[in-house]
This record gives sequence, C-alpha cells and structure tokens, in this order.
Amino acid sequence: MRQVRRNAAAVGTAIFLVFVPGTAAGVVPWLLTGWRGREPPPHPVIRLVEVVLVVVGAVVLVGAFVRFVTEGRGTPAPIAPTERLVVGGLYRYVRNPMYLAVAATIVGQALLLGRLELLVYAALFLGATAAFVYWYEEPMLLHRYGSQYETYRRAVPRWWPRWRPCEPDNGREI
Repeated sequence: MRQVRRNAAAVGTAIFLVFVPGTAAGVVPWLLTGWRGREPPPHPVIRLVEVVLVVVGAVVLVGAFVRFVTEGRGTPAPIAPTERLVVGGLYRYVRNPMYLAVAATIVGQALLLGRLELLVYAALFLGATAAFVYWYEEPMLLHRYGSQYETYRRAVPRWWPRWRPCEPDNGREI
C-alpha cells in the first residue's frame, strides 16, 4: 500500500511540476519574450552566471519536488498534500526553496535574454507568491501540522536562507 501511495505521489508531483512551475518558469517567459534575446551575447562570465541561475533553479526545484514524494509522502499540490511536514534537504535552510528556485530560473532567463519584462515578471511572481505564502500556505500548514510547523517556522526563515542547516532540538522532530 505504501508503494502505491508513493507511486501516486510521484505521478501527481510530476504533473504538478509540469503544469504549475512549468507554466510560471517556462510558458509565461516564452509568451513574454518568444525566447528572443539580446545581440550580441554578453561576456562569457556573465553568460555563465545567467546559465547557472537557470540550471541551479531547475535542479533545486526538481530536488524539492522529489523530497515531497520521498519525505512528505505526498505532493506540493494543495489537493494532494503530504502526510508529513517536509523539513529536510534545502528546507533545513529556507522554508520556500521551490518558490526561490522558480524565481531564480525566471531571473536567469531575464538576464540570459536581456529582457527587462522578465525581471518585472520575476518581481510580480515573488510578490504574488509572498502573498500566497502569507495568506494561504502558512495558515494551512499551521492548521495541518500544528506545533511541528510552528517550531519549524520559528527555526527556519521564510525567504532568506540560513547559513547553517536547522537541526532538531534535543532529538525532537521539527
């Protein structure tokens, strides 16, 4: 039964990944720019920074989604939430690595293509995401996970990563 649940979570997570972050970090930037960029290409060091933002953002995003399946035994989608609060991996440093990864990917594309409209879109994405987190996600997580989420929320910052990972106090689970 556990394997069936994990398989369902993996499929649901993959679908959510394609449709939600895939739209935010792929379809919308394409609609805004048609993937047309600046000419001539920037200095190779600048190009490297741009590519790193996109690649690291994508890798972090996929890693966070995998953690929802393996650690949380569910999906990031509100309609199929995790059984357990996800607090491992990058979630030990910052509470919202997925949203930051999507924003990094958008900013990387903005720099790569030299398109100001994508920087504006990244700012709007972060504003909308911050409102969603504040008004919906955090109250829902507090309701679902209670004191465990409250302890986690006090220990791990929402947007700016900690330098060192959060460790559970005295062996207690966060």
